Amino acid sequence: MFAGTPASEIAATLAHMAEMSPKDDPLEVLRWVGENRDPATTAKIDDALTAAEITAAQSATPTPYAETVFEIAQNRRIPIAVVSNNSAAAIEVYLAKHGLTAAVVIGRPYAEPWRMKPDPSPLHEALAALGKARGTMIGDSPTDITAARAAGVPVIGYANRPAKIDSLKHADTVITSMGDVFS
Repeated sequence: MFAGTPASEIAATLAHMAEMSPKDDPLEVLRWVGENRDPATTAKIDDALTAAEITAAQSATPTPYAETVFEIAQNRRIPIAVVSNNSAAAIEVYLAKHGLTAAVVIGRPYAEPWRMKPDPSPLHEALAALGKARGTMIGDSPTDITAARAAGVPVIGYANRPAKIDSLKHADTVITSMGDVFS
C-alpha cells in the first residue's frame, strides 16, 4: 500500500498528532493510541490514517502476478476476500485502480485497532461473508500467520522480499512470487 508514500512518513505524522514518540509503522501508532487514549482520539487517528492510505493507494504499484491470481480464481469460481489491517476504503481504491475485483473486502475495524490481525475476527468475518466454512489465506506478515492459525485457516506466507522468508516460517508454505499461488 505504501510503495509511493513511505509508511514511516505517515507514522511520523500520526505520532505527532497523537503526541507520542515517533514510530515507523502507522498501524503501530494506531494500535498504541487504541490502547492508551480515549475513543475520540483513536477515531481521529484512524480517520487520518485512512485518508493517508487512500492517497497512498492511488500511487501504489500492483503486486506482480496479483492480476493473474485474481483472474485464475475467478475463472475457477474461487471467491476472493481481501482481509487487511488497512482501511476498506483504501483497499477498494487500490483494487479499482488495478482492475481487480474481490467478492469481499474486510478492512481494519474502525477505531478498534485491537480487532485488527493478529485477531482472527476479520478472517471469520470474511468467511461468513463468503458463506464458506473454510478457506486459505495468503499473508505477508507474521500477524497474518498468527490470525490464520487462530482462525483455523491454512496459510500461505508470501515473502515479497527475501528478508521476510524467515518471519513467515510458521506458514504452511512460503512463496516468493504470487505467480506460485496456482502452480
